[in-house]
Amino acid sequence: MVPLKKKEQDLKMPVTKPVKQVKIYTDGACLGNPGPGGYGAVLLYGTLRKELFGGFCLTTNNRMELMGAIAALQSLKTICEVTLLTDSQYVVNGINKGWARRWRQQGWMRNKTEKAVNPDLWELLLNLCERHQVTFVWVRGHAGDPENEHCDELSKQAAMAKDLPVDKGYLP
Repeated sequence: MVPLKKKEQDLKMPVTKPVKQVKIYTDGACLGNPGPGGYGAVLLYGTLRKELFGGFCLTTNNRMELMGAIAALQSLKTICEVTLLTDSQYVVNGINKGWARRWRQQGWMRNKTEKAVNPDLWELLLNLCERHQVTFVWVRGHAGDPENEHCDELSKQAAMAKDLPVDKGYLP
């Protein structure tokens, strides 16, 4: 066997660290739609658990569903392989069916006459999905999944908090 020269050694496959595999549950809620809203997320990595929640004084349910996913993905400190479970078909279909990417390519238009809704949040979510390897999975809401139910509780509690900030991206 002939030893590799320095340049040939550099061409070998780089050694990469295994990517962390994280499971994330998210939910959003709105007391009235529009109205005060909140989101909740539970992140699971091995034996570690992290809970996130937040809210706004005037927003929509769909914005809070998106915010749950965004807040959770933003909290990741390294690039991860993520399974994100949500009861929001709006979020799952927006990503899995390519709607959001298509809207972005079309200048945030759904078609020639209709503007896409929530482009500020879709842009954030798409950028986070480009950083992480994210698989979106729909789970039926209020069907007994303990983590989904807990995210629902977190999002409702967040929506009922006092002195909620303004959702600057919400345009009534």
